[in-house]
Amino acid sequence: MVLVSYPMSMLMLAVLAALVGGHISGPAVLWGALSGIGAALGVWWFYAALATGPISIVSPLTAILVAGVPVVAGMVMGDRPGLLALIGIAVALVAVAMVSRGVTDEDVTPHRFTKTVGWLTVGCGVAFGLSFVLIARTPTDAGLWPLVFARISATLLVMVAAVLLGDFVKPEPRTVKLALLIAVLDTVANVAMLAALHGAMLSLASVLISLYPAATVGLAMVVLKERVTRWQVVGMVLALAAVAAITLD
Repeated sequence: MVLVSYPMSMLMLAVLAALVGGHISGPAVLWGALSGIGAALGVWWFYAALATGPISIVSPLTAILVAGVPVVAGMVMGDRPGLLALIGIAVALVAVAMVSRGVTDEDVTPHRFTKTVGWLTVGCGVAFGLSFVLIARTPTDAGLWPLVFARISATLLVMVAAVLLGDFVKPEPRTVKLALLIAVLDTVANVAMLAALHGAMLSLASVLISLYPAATVGLAMVVLKERVTRWQVVGMVLALAAVAAITLD
């Protein structure tokens, strides 16, 4: 999926960036490329952690780190949210952990939370979180070009990893179709993410972006008819409350 969707979204972003325009500068290239590396490493390590560790621990811990790292970075760099927004951030951190805790250890082949799994979990959470911080540092006059350089670096890293691990194989036609759809959605999401990070405080925009698991769970309920746990339902309600608190501040 990633081997097909990443290059396609890279091409789509390049076309959009050329149409929108923008100044390609050193910071746009540097911060964009580093953000892409962080996102690619995050995906790689997240899947590795899920494959060898307990999902019920790996998933919520990763979600908290993805949301928490940009919040801390934003505070350090000068963000000063209001009291209501701070409450919303705290609620959002709880919500994203509860929504992400969708599978219990009894539902899957039991895995131990080893030191390696722990490092992979922390690594992917920090890498994902830093990708938000880095892309937010790109200059606003660069337009969408930082996203292009982020996707270029991520695509190259994923391809190298696939070659080294022996996973560089020809995908099935159905996989290609789904990956193309994912590329379109990924492109739209990345453009919206950059606009949010450039238009609001990092600590607020990033934590709202990190609530995406709630949308995933909601769609799984409607489209795939999946059952959700009570914890996930509570988490989705808390996610809505967090969005309201942050946006109304």
